[in-house]
Amino acid sequence: MNAHQLGACLYVPATHPQLVAIARGDKLPGVRSLIYCTEDSVAARDLPQALANLAAALATTPDDCPRHRFIRLRDAGVMRQVLAMPHIERIHGFVLPKITAASLSDYRDLRGTVFRLMPTLETQEIYRESEVLRLLDTFDRDGWRAHILCLRIGGNDLLSQLHLRRPPDVTLYATPLGTLIDRLVGLCKPAGYLLSAPVFEYLDRPNLLAQEVREDLRHGLTGKSAIHPAQVAVIEREYRVSREERDLAQQILASEEAVFRAGGAMQETAVHRNWAQATLHRAAAFPTAAEDGE
Repeated sequence: MNAHQLGACLYVPATHPQLVAIARGDKLPGVRSLIYCTEDSVAARDLPQALANLAAALATTPDDCPRHRFIRLRDAGVMRQVLAMPHIERIHGFVLPKITAASLSDYRDLRGTVFRLMPTLETQEIYRESEVLRLLDTFDRDGWRAHILCLRIGGNDLLSQLHLRRPPDVTLYATPLGTLIDRLVGLCKPAGYLLSAPVFEYLDRPNLLAQEVREDLRHGLTGKSAIHPAQVAVIEREYRVSREERDLAQQILASEEAVFRAGGAMQETAVHRNWAQATLHRAAAFPTAAEDGE
């Protein structure tokens, strides 16, 4: 699995009354990536029921289920309960909430497993470059890197730190979070960590959602959280790579020339190699418009 294959990751509260049917694939069969949430979408009083629901979902998940399945942990105590559940091996990994260099060690039990991890950047520390660099150093020093699939940007929590919420008429990039995402991309991606995009919480603005996904891609983000099944198709439609982009990426990777002209622009094989590889990863996961019959 690579992060480009995740696409739109649909959050499903672990209290969802149809969680078992969703886990079996009877419901939402077109969703490729699911995140069963035990954190903010679950009230404290409902946590026992959420965990019981989750255990039932694990028990009925087919071994050959093609979906990517993750659990968003509430805290380290929930992690220990979940790891003890039968059939936990049917989960691909975990979303870790509110991760900082100081809190990461709470989840150290996961380092000895095969699970893939998606730490979430959503606390006030993330506004300080020194703390982000400290977290990246901790990933390497304490042996986390091999487990990390991508880093998730927790947009709503980060805006909450500023006493703000996303306006309904602009993308996230028109808020103070836009400059923060710029900085996170500049710090994390050169260090080898992919970043996924925050949720878009408005359900009646699909055109604005599509615009934001295009901006996510221009910023080099990989994947986006979804909070409603209707958002999945909107998000993943924007991930499709055009035939021209795909052919150009293949040409760059195959070329023996240092510099050549193609697509009306100068192509430098060394400089554009990373873009070409990421483009082909995306093209492998999402069909081009022509291949999809449009």
